[in-house]
Formats: sequence, C-alpha cells, structure tokens
Amino acid sequence: MSGRPHPHAAPLPEPSTIPEKGWHCGHFLYRFRREAMPTVLSEPCVQQFRRALEPSGDAVPERLATYWISGHEADFAVMVMDPDPAKVDAIHQSLTAPPLGQFLEPVWSFVSISEVSEYVPTIERYRDRLIAEGTAPDSDELTAKVAAYERRLPMMNEQRLRPEIPDWPAACFYPMNKSRVPGANWFTEPFSARNKMMAEHAQSGIAFAGKVSQLITVGVGLDNWEWMVTLWARNPDYLKDIVYKMRFDVASAKYAEFGPFYVGYQADAETILKHCRVVGG
Repeated sequence: MSGRPHPHAAPLPEPSTIPEKGWHCGHFLYRFRREAMPTVLSEPCVQQFRRALEPSGDAVPERLATYWISGHEADFAVMVMDPDPAKVDAIHQSLTAPPLGQFLEPVWSFVSISEVSEYVPTIERYRDRLIAEGTAPDSDELTAKVAAYERRLPMMNEQRLRPEIPDWPAACFYPMNKSRVPGANWFTEPFSARNKMMAEHAQSGIAFAGKVSQLITVGVGLDNWEWMVTLWARNPDYLKDIVYKMRFDVASAKYAEFGPFYVGYQADAETILKHCRVVGG
C-alpha cells in the first residue's frame, strides 16, 4: 500500500510538535534528597533552582506556576504550559541538570494537552437543553439566555485552551480515568447519556464560581491516565467542598477512577527553598 496521499484527499498539515488548538501541559513534582546533602544547598545550586523556576528571555513559557506541596510524598510542584513541548520540558531539565539534580528526586509527573471537551455545549445544544429543562421555545427568556451563552462561549473556550492561572493560594492536582468495568463502562454509553451526565457534573461546579477555577487537560495517548484535573481555590476549604460535592454526580460516582491527589500552596522559588529548609538563614 502506497504511503502517498489519495489525489483527491484534503491536504495534510505540516508535521509539527505544536498542537493545532491547545497547549502542552506538564505537571512535575519533586522532593529534595536531603540524605544526599552534606549541609544545605550550595549557592550554585540555589541559583540554579531560582533560574529554573524564574526563567528569562526566550526560555519563559506561556504559563508557569509553582507550589510547595503538603504531605511527605513531594516537596514542591511545577506546572508549565506552552505550545512548544520542548519549552515545557526545559523547566524539568533545568531543575535536574548538575549540580542541583543530584539533590532532587522527581517523584511524579503528568504530560497532557489542553482541549475543549466534546461535552461543552454548542449554541444549538445549549438551546435544546434549556427547552428540555422547561424554558419556553419562543420566549424572550430563551433568546436572552442563548445570546448570553453565545457571548460567553469564546471566552470560556479560550480559558480551556490557554488558561490564565488565577493568583489564588491553594491548588489541587489529580489524574483520572473513566471506568471500563462491566456495568459501568463509560465508553459504551451513548453520547446523549454521557452528555447528560457531564451537564450534571458541570452544574455542580458552577456553584463554586469565583471560589474555584478548574482546568481539565487530556492525557489520552500521552500518559498513563486519561485526564488531568487542576483546581485552583481562594481557600483550601473550597477544594475539599467541590471534590466532595462532585463525588455524588453519576459521572463521578459510577464512572470515575482517580489517581493520586496532591495539594499545594502558591510559592515562588525563594519561598519553596525556605519552606523546605534547604537553605541557610
């Protein structure tokens, strides 16, 4: 079979590492190898750490956020987003290069790409949903709601693809899959049923508007889990509350499988070093 495209086929895109729509996203978690440190980190290691987490010039990715992590599993986390996967991975490589790398252990990472989910309603589906929920088909109320959604949709999709990271203190990261077990196989459910369950799930999240901001990135074909969930919150209470509330939605209660949860608190390089007690003074 020839590798040549069919003469009447649409032209293929040029080979590229840049996604056509979303951005590459990397979540990296580390612990300091204190058992390998003779004392605190040397000044060259401290400077390398600062440069890695506060890059300059062409090395600056589109999004970069850093957190110290609560609990024993990791000391700090770095979240990076950029169209270029090399620029995302460069942050990790900058941290693990000598001399600092001998004192850092990568404990977990997740590779994903931002996307607009297939369950985000189109204008037409949103209109149909409102009618199904009881809004009169030819009413001014329906027209106003659909028009408002049409205005919001481009901004919401932009936030899904190229999110602004809120300047909030608390964050939570966890991967998830959809179940394939007999009797609860998400991928054998018809789209209409999945769409209905995801609409219920979204409605639960709306109750936390202004308190929690959520980003779902896709790891299908890229990492061991299918999706990565990032939650930012004005207060850690809201992280607990939103995850608990959503556990009762059918999409979660019946079909969701969760990986490890990590909670972190916004911190720059200097704050992380001091919090983790790996510098003097």
